[in-house]
Amino acid sequence: MIDLDQSATTAVRRAVLEAMWPHLTGGYGNPSSTHALGRAAATALQDARARVAARCGVRPAQVVFTSGGTEADNLAVIGLTLGSIRAGRDRHIIVGAVEHEAVLEAADHLRRWHEVEVTIAPVDNSGEVDVEAVRAALRPGTALVSVQHANNEVGTLQPVRALGEAAHAVGALLHVDAVQTAGWVPLDPARTPVLSTADAISISGHKLGAPKGVGALVLRTSAPLEPLVHGGGQERDRRSGTENVAGAVGLATALELAEAERDPGTVSTVAARRDRFIAAVLAAVPEARLTGHPERRLPGHASFVVDGLGGEPLLIALDDRGIICSSGSACAAGRDDPSPVLLAMGYDPDLARTALRFSFGAETSDADLDTAVAALQDSAAGLRALR
Repeated sequence: MIDLDQSATTAVRRAVLEAMWPHLTGGYGNPSSTHALGRAAATALQDARARVAARCGVRPAQVVFTSGGTEADNLAVIGLTLGSIRAGRDRHIIVGAVEHEAVLEAADHLRRWHEVEVTIAPVDNSGEVDVEAVRAALRPGTALVSVQHANNEVGTLQPVRALGEAAHAVGALLHVDAVQTAGWVPLDPARTPVLSTADAISISGHKLGAPKGVGALVLRTSAPLEPLVHGGGQERDRRSGTENVAGAVGLATALELAEAERDPGTVSTVAARRDRFIAAVLAAVPEARLTGHPERRLPGHASFVVDGLGGEPLLIALDDRGIICSSGSACAAGRDDPSPVLLAMGYDPDLARTALRFSFGAETSDADLDTAVAALQDSAAGLRALR
């Protein structure tokens, strides 16, 4: 099997499991307990929080551990919007048209239940948010702008710095969903200036080699945050519930390892490998068309539509040949609806149903990608013969 669906999830790294193991066995205490076992758990949680904070250029108190990227996105969009409204901002937010469902559904929740006006910012045919359209939609009372750093389906990197500058000019906050880019680029704005205007950043552990079920919302603002989960007041009253200590340790370890290994040279190597793979696919399958921005995209991400062949049949044929890929967002798997991302980018619904996404990491070799191209070519030929 060759795993080319790493935008959906990644394998848990051995070093991450080893770091978590003591907190799943002997050190199983509740960090809210005051006895020795609880204090040891609290110390481990505090250390994990400090390590994540250090990678993000914030203080430990600005890290809120969550159950994953979806909860982090919901907490940012709903929590920051309601907190800002409570502080006097208008009931108005702006979200990109190609955001993850966790952002779009959270925005729709605000519209339906809290009478918040939601402006959907348009994108061009590469999936890049129109900064001028966002500027035109902003007003002095706007509470929040929410946008991905990189799109999960087509890999396009967004102009988040310019969007943040525009938002801040009217006093609005910027939330950045960095689930796909965490580990590929440093989250500390001192090292990645494009993130310098983000007031809140969402990350997810299982995209980095940590287990599913842990993520974080990193806050760079003192703006009030309305909690979504109520109870024991954990996470400084921002996210109640007994903390996942082992998960937090795993997230911190995975983030450190990913950033240490994906230095600029490694990222450049993966990006060059991606470009060769894209060229090979387009040469091998004449029906294929690249989706997303051809240059400003995730290093290990290549996405296509395949006119006339069908995405789902190709996925099945590739799976039979040991190539693991996807048709887009894993959260939309199993639906026959065309990709909302591709529709927002202007694609015809029938063509949008033929989406293929290949996503990989630094450990993926040229030989792996060559094998995938050959399998795709054979699969396409087989389907073509059946037409």
